[in-house]
Amino acid sequence: MTRRVLITGSSGFIGGHVLSAARAADDVRLRLLVRTPPATPDPDVEYVHGDLTAPASLHGVCADVDAVVHCAGRIGGDADLLRRANDLGTHALTREARRAGVARFVYLSTAAVHGRGPFRDARPGEVPLAPASDTSRTRAAAEEHVLAAGGTVLRPHLVHGRGDRWVVPGILALLRALGGLPDGWAGLQSMIDADTLGRVAFAAATTAPADGAPADGAGSVHYVVHPDPVPGELLLSTVAQTFGLFTEGAPRVPADTARQRVHDNPAARHHLGMLASDHWFTDELLWSGLGVAPGEGFAARFTEYADWYRGQAGLPPLEAGHRLRTADIG
Repeated sequence: MTRRVLITGSSGFIGGHVLSAARAADDVRLRLLVRTPPATPDPDVEYVHGDLTAPASLHGVCADVDAVVHCAGRIGGDADLLRRANDLGTHALTREARRAGVARFVYLSTAAVHGRGPFRDARPGEVPLAPASDTSRTRAAAEEHVLAAGGTVLRPHLVHGRGDRWVVPGILALLRALGGLPDGWAGLQSMIDADTLGRVAFAAATTAPADGAPADGAGSVHYVVHPDPVPGELLLSTVAQTFGLFTEGAPRVPADTARQRVHDNPAARHHLGMLASDHWFTDELLWSGLGVAPGEGFAARFTEYADWYRGQAGLPPLEAGHRLRTADIG
């Protein structure tokens, strides 16, 4: 049976990976919510105009679709615009979905709605919401609208892969500001690659859960994170090696020194504050319920994206056949 899926934010980082997962699936008719139609439209895709900050423009966009994957939204900037796009825009879209009888609504949120932690082996429902920024507050508000409508909320923590302009670039800025590697202060981090996240989001909208698993679409929250949290030292050392930042025997930087070195660098200071605490979330039911494999952990998957990241920084690609391993960064 053909599944009809509406995707918002398909031109963005995660939305683009959801779109790729949808294109790879059989018997799917795609509708994309866009503010501006592409210069070269895909003849196999239906485009509908809509703007989250203009609720009236969303009227009818969910008609005749089976599922919505909502990836659009704003990050940073004016507080009022964030509220209009993330909070009120999502509310309007959920109303349209309910009016149209959409069976499944999936919203891509973030574990940042919990604040800075520390969190260790936290599972859905165990950690209160404590958003610390306008972006996170408005995304937490969007979650409430989705859950009230019986939808599914997906909360990744750190997302890496093609299209990432924040996680690894921020770590790179932090490493350059530190001039070395952490001396025992980096916490455990939950991570997921963007390709797997895209497949999970699409599966949550289109795949019936396995026997005995809770039905996605009944007001559920999931953490989309790899089952194995990444030690902060491994994370920073892998990025440092990929970009060739340090020679053998990179200096180790104590926590107090690290805070001093990033004091005048807001981006590096933000990442230091985040990476210095454990942000470890667990959700076994996500993987068993949707039948999507989490794949290899960060060190292995990062190898697949290393040349893309290096290309963004204008650096030469890694030598053919080179692989990053835990042993390489000891």
